[in-house]
Amino acid sequence: MEMQLSNQTLAAVAGGLAVLGDAASDVELLERVRLLETVKNAAAAAQARAAVALRELREEQQRSAGRPVAGTEASVSAEIALARRESPHRGRVLAGLAMVLLRELPHTMSLFSAGEVSEYRAMLVARETACLSRADRGRVDAALAGELPRLADREIIARARQVAYQLDPLSVVERASRAEADRRVTIRPAPDTMALVSALLPVAQGVALYAALAQEADRACAAGDPRSRGQVMADTLVCRATGQAAAQAVPVEVQLVISDEALLGDGEAPARLVGYGPIPAGVARRLTLSASKVGQASLRRLYARHGRLVALESKRRRFPKGLRRFVAIRDEVCRTPWCGAPIRHIDHAVPARLGGATSAANGQGLCEQCNQVKEHPGWRARPGPLGAVTIITPNGDRYASLPPPLPDLHYREVRLRQGIAA
Repeated sequence: MEMQLSNQTLAAVAGGLAVLGDAASDVELLERVRLLETVKNAAAAAQARAAVALRELREEQQRSAGRPVAGTEASVSAEIALARRESPHRGRVLAGLAMVLLRELPHTMSLFSAGEVSEYRAMLVARETACLSRADRGRVDAALAGELPRLADREIIARARQVAYQLDPLSVVERASRAEADRRVTIRPAPDTMALVSALLPVAQGVALYAALAQEADRACAAGDPRSRGQVMADTLVCRATGQAAAQAVPVEVQLVISDEALLGDGEAPARLVGYGPIPAGVARRLTLSASKVGQASLRRLYARHGRLVALESKRRRFPKGLRRFVAIRDEVCRTPWCGAPIRHIDHAVPARLGGATSAANGQGLCEQCNQVKEHPGWRARPGPLGAVTIITPNGDRYASLPPPLPDLHYREVRLRQGIAA
């Protein structure tokens, strides 16, 4: 009853914030902003305490059932991510931060709970002391306690590193060496049908890569190339990484979902570039034409109903190549709500061992982490019509997931909302 009353109170507070009365002056407005920041920080700290309590409860439940607790952290992190409407990766980071704050950084946690520092700044302290022993981490925590609320982000990083280096210089040097293991390449959409590809590299490799691209740009510009220096560098990167003769010769086979009217006629319904999202029909036609000229474009028919891709089924337990491709195109990114990670696995919603069919209706695209989490005790998934999947957590909470609508449907809906005949 106490927990129910507490949650009802929290719900009432949240509802009350939405209907705050008007402030009479600029002084009152600024004071409201200040107080709400304090409330927001304190609420995030309360979330951290609840996250740790949930993990401890789940671990105790596993031990009582005679099961290992090894996978409990990942399962709880996934539950927290869904409850907070965050990606699984973000949920794992937040759950880990909560454990560190409560068990190893008591001064930072105290300021966090009082609303004097934000979740992000608490995370900076945790991140910059991760290489230290628990004892030294506590010393940095105590050293920063008196000044932490006054420090900006960069100042927190600098002060934490300074104290950490004084306490254990060897660990800081070793951390820099281990950072090479985190090298990676990422991509995210940018405005105007552009994409931002980022590479996190060891400093020597990063400098060498940039110098090679700059050298090629200088050579091309000196030879009279009409492109700008930045354009030459970008095109050279694409050509050298893909092996293409020209940056524009992009293979779009399977990766471009477009209606026949938009591809072969003058239809203006957007296409969908798998892994990116909707792009204008004109841009899609230009991509297709460019790829066709160098023999790198092919056509595959897919069928839709009510704006969702449908059909394809297999008698095999494992998803065959064609069905895997179909599900990947239909789902585009991991089907876990708020995840958005690239698809790494095509798997059954209802497991094959429980009679689940190897079909598009029972298939879902998942990232590696989400596919592993769903195997933990208590996780279930139920397929629905048109590729819908309902995810059920160990707590019994349900989260609905639909594949993204086809661009043609989205285009028609927008046109109708604007009062234009589709």
